[in-house]
Order: sequence, then C-alpha cells, then structure tokens
Amino acid sequence: MTFEELDLTDDVLDALYDMNFSTCTPIQEQAIPVALEGRDLIAVAQTGTGKTAAFLLPVINELGKREASDKVKCIVMTPTRELAMQIDAQMDGFSYFLPISSLAIYGGTDGAGFAQQQRALKTGAEVIIATPGRLLAHLQMGYVDLSEVEFFILDEADRMLDMGFYDDIMQIATRLPVERKTYMFSATMPPKIQKLAKTVLRNPAEIKIAVSRPTEKIDQSAYICHENSKTPLLRHLFKLISAQRVIVFASSKLKVKDLARELRQAHIKVGAMHSDLDQKERDEVMRDFRNGHIDVLVATDIVARGIDIDDIALVVNYDVPHDAEDYVHRIGRTARAGAGGSAVTLVGDKDRRKFRMIEDFLGYSVRKGEIPEEIERRRPESTDAEPDKKKDERKRRPNGKPTQRKPRRKPINSDSAGSPAPEQTQITDESKQSRTQKKRRWYGKRKPKPSQE
Repeated sequence: MTFEELDLTDDVLDALYDMNFSTCTPIQEQAIPVALEGRDLIAVAQTGTGKTAAFLLPVINELGKREASDKVKCIVMTPTRELAMQIDAQMDGFSYFLPISSLAIYGGTDGAGFAQQQRALKTGAEVIIATPGRLLAHLQMGYVDLSEVEFFILDEADRMLDMGFYDDIMQIATRLPVERKTYMFSATMPPKIQKLAKTVLRNPAEIKIAVSRPTEKIDQSAYICHENSKTPLLRHLFKLISAQRVIVFASSKLKVKDLARELRQAHIKVGAMHSDLDQKERDEVMRDFRNGHIDVLVATDIVARGIDIDDIALVVNYDVPHDAEDYVHRIGRTARAGAGGSAVTLVGDKDRRKFRMIEDFLGYSVRKGEIPEEIERRRPESTDAEPDKKKDERKRRPNGKPTQRKPRRKPINSDSAGSPAPEQTQITDESKQSRTQKKRRWYGKRKPKPSQE
C-alpha cells in the first residue's frame, strides 16, 4: 500500500514525498487507518519497522486541519533521550508544510537546558515528545497545562516499564483528559504491558506484527570461544574486517568501559556509550561516530533501539543478548536502507544455551567461524592450581631448601599420653584472676608527666 491510498492531507503527503516515503510498512499500513478512524490502538511490532510514522502521521494529519495553538495537544512518551530527539527530528520532517510546533523534553541537561524547556512549555507547544521522569518534573512545578491534550502516545512501552517508569506514566495519565485518543506501541507484550493497556486504553484495536527474521543481507556468523579469548578474537576480527562503522554490544556498562579502554590501547578509535554518561557526553559520542571521528562504538543495549544510523558495516555481539528479539534488534543496526552488512556473535562458555535458543527462533544454524590457534590456546586459569602456587611461594632458606614448620606446642595441662599434667603445673582459676587484676592495675596507671625543669 502507498501513502497516497491513505486518507492523509496534501500537506502531509508532500512532506512524505520530499522525504522519499512512498510505500507503507506493514505496521503503518495497519495502524494508520485505525488511528484515523479515532480509535485507541495497541500495536506490537519490533523496532525498525516504521512505528514512528505510524503514530505521528495520524496526529499531524488531524492537527494540520486546525489553526495553530499554544496549548499542548499531544504527548509522546518515550524511554530514552536519544529516542525523544529522533522522534522530534522526524516530527519536524513530517510537519514541514504545517504550522505545528513540537518540543523534546528529556533529562541529562544542565540548568540552562532545563530553563529553556521551562520557557518552551510556558509559551506553548502542540506536540511534546518526552521521557517520563523529566516531564513529570516539569508537571510538578505547576506551569504545564495538559487540559487540552487529545493524543497520548506510549512508544517502546515495554522498554519504559523495564526501566521502572510505570508509576511516572500513571501519574502523567491521571492528569490528562478522559476523552482522548491513546496509542501504545511495544516490541513485546508481557503481562505488565497488558495491565498498563487495560488501565490507559479504552476498547483498543489490537495489531500484532510478528517479529521478523533478520534480513538476508546481513552476513551472520558466530565464534564459540572462551570468555578470556573474546577480546583477542575481536582484535583479530578487526584485522580481517575494516574496523570502521562498527558497533560492539556488551552486557553491562562496566564491561563497555573496560572493553573500550582495551581497544584504545590497541590504537583503535573507539567511543563508549552507556548510562553513566550525561546528555552532553552522549551527544558528543554519537556526533563523533556519525562524523567518522570514531570508528568503533562500544555500547550497551541503549543503542539497540531507537538509534537511526544507516551505514553501519559490522555489528558485534561481544556478549550474547538475553533473548532472540534483542538479537534481532542489535544486528538490525546494520544492513539498513537496502545496504548490506555483517553481524558477529562471540559465544562464551556460559552463553551457549542462550545462543542455541536464538538459533531455534531464527529457524537455522548461524555459520560458525574458525578461531586462530594462537587464540584458541588461551584457556581460563584453573582455580585448582592456586593451592600449588601457594605451596611454591613458601619461604625458603638461603640454601634454597624450604623452611620446616615448627611442631605445635602441646597444651600445658596435658602430657603426651593425653593424661592430666602434674599438679604443680596446673593453672587455677584463682591464679588467672590475680594475673588479670595485675594487668588491669598496670594498664590503669597513667604515665608520669615530663619534668618541667
């Protein structure tokens, strides 16, 4: 289906034409007509399927039919600042020929950034794209009017709940008019999402796009290796494949920092993206990566969703993702916009079961690469060798012979046969008490003051 077949205004179609949007994706084809009818909507589709256009176009189409307003008409909730900025950029493109104002609200800014958001909210913006925590902070200050909101959109709803935003979302929802249109988009549908949907949606239409398999243009491979062989293997891969336009996914921010440091020591231009960075640092890393000042981006799953970079040549799963959907999201960063790409997964000893489950989901076995012998020889250090190492580190005499341990002293109240010692050597309770009292008297004495002479 093409966008011209949908009931969209000419201004919206002109903007889509200028952005080279012609054919609808499956989620757009099913969601946009339902939204244009005015129904609530819950849609399940993976990242990268065109969900942003699926919920923005109906809103822009409706608001474009009216005069410009200084009241908030639409709120889009999103889990991360990067995704909020990306949605705001697409909003500018889709509404290029219409006088619709939009504003991105997110945390991690300095005092000047917060003040700028304050002024914009007080002045008025029709569409607000915000992270839950930062929008709630503005709402609690009392200068944001949500009485005329007509559209409430939850994007990446499952990710927001995973990040602990349920209470924030509910506090924002209670401040909105009852009569509104609510759209919820999620990559998965766990029970907590179903609970949220029953709370904020009214008789919604349900759309579910099955999680698609990775495109055939992605050359997938995997290496079965030991944990301590991963970094040497990664450096080896960078020698075989040009280490440019590469994203390496690791399981934790600590591992991201360590791996980025090791790659820098190997003279690779690398950047790290993790939750400890503030907004200015994140923007700088992403800008350097887009501009080619950084060749390798090491990141947590913060980059797996919502970051739109079209020319990624290689994706490396340094750690196997938790489930098949995360795997699809990660390697989906490459082979975008009709281009090709490669995806390599390093499967450690503890991750083999998880990777077999991913292969079961894909329906085929991922090609296994051969590990060079010099890397394959690396084995985890055995803990059984530790006691022997301690034995070898015993003190030795000058002649090189190990020192002999002194035999344990026998208890003074027993002889070698285990019988009680002679009567005169036994220590009575009375003698112990007198000795203790002497110690107390001694420690209780004060030292004499030095002479003044």
